[in-house]
Amino acid sequence: MARTAMDETTDSGAFKRTPSTFRNFISKDPKSPFPAESGRYHLYISYACPWASRCLSYVKIKGLEKAIDVTVVKPIFEKTKETDDHMGWVFPASSTEEPGAEPDPLNGARSVRDLYELASTNYSGKYTVPVLWDKKLKTIVNNESSEIMQMFNTEFNDIAENAALDLSPADLQAKIDEVNEWIYDGINNGVYKCGFAKKQQPYEEAAEKLYQALDRCEEILSKQRYICGNLLTEADIRLFVTLIRFDEVYAVHFKCNKKLLREYPNLFNYTKDIFQIPGMSDTVNMQHIKKHYYGSHPTINPFGIIPLGPEIDFSSPHDRQRFSS
Repeated sequence: MARTAMDETTDSGAFKRTPSTFRNFISKDPKSPFPAESGRYHLYISYACPWASRCLSYVKIKGLEKAIDVTVVKPIFEKTKETDDHMGWVFPASSTEEPGAEPDPLNGARSVRDLYELASTNYSGKYTVPVLWDKKLKTIVNNESSEIMQMFNTEFNDIAENAALDLSPADLQAKIDEVNEWIYDGINNGVYKCGFAKKQQPYEEAAEKLYQALDRCEEILSKQRYICGNLLTEADIRLFVTLIRFDEVYAVHFKCNKKLLREYPNLFNYTKDIFQIPGMSDTVNMQHIKKHYYGSHPTINPFGIIPLGPEIDFSSPHDRQRFSS
């Protein structure tokens, strides 16, 4: 059983991600086993992880900070138990040990692994973030980021400060689903298929698919402000979390260097546009991102050396206002 994404490689040398396991759903229905209540749920994330960061994005732009507490783990994988060699997400021992990370305030857990073992005594899957935790039942509600995003978009609107923002409007849902599918396969997961490939052919196939998808995005974004039209949607948040890491990490660490994000004028300005949405910059901690990737994959970067650059200023002006929003 794979315990980290690094373990998910097939015999052909290709990377293949396994699905999440905790799939309960928070509902606005008060009779639900997991009703939407302010202060009941806690989100554990890593700034480094794109899947966790997209959930944090929803907390920020939907205005859920007062309703859902967030705790951030340390960026570099460490041993999660003294009794075996598993490396994964751990909490700092104090609030000053790692800037931006905090000890677990609820369970005193040393690692995310501890949370999974608290929730299920016979759990044998990956110990991933995000983790959406129920304080009342002391268990994991859900660890599938796409479903956590859905819950944050709709089920907390009685509590959300920005309830009017709907990132998955019904009339665009089919389009969002279609775009999410090829962006996930080619770009979100595509960079990992490049980086974690252990043979040349699967790497080249993944890289070819990645750049076809990026070229497709560039073409779409030459005609409209966002990926599904002139309205910000879930698809933009999903795409953004990969793009913001592209030149800083994926181009070097995952060998996605055929063309940089900065060489795509529409994609680059689009990334700056999303970054500048109020709250979104708070979800990007580039120091954590770079520390994690370069420091947690010794088979790819054995000495853990972190490149100095390129230090991109995503707060600089962009040209996306040329499209009506």
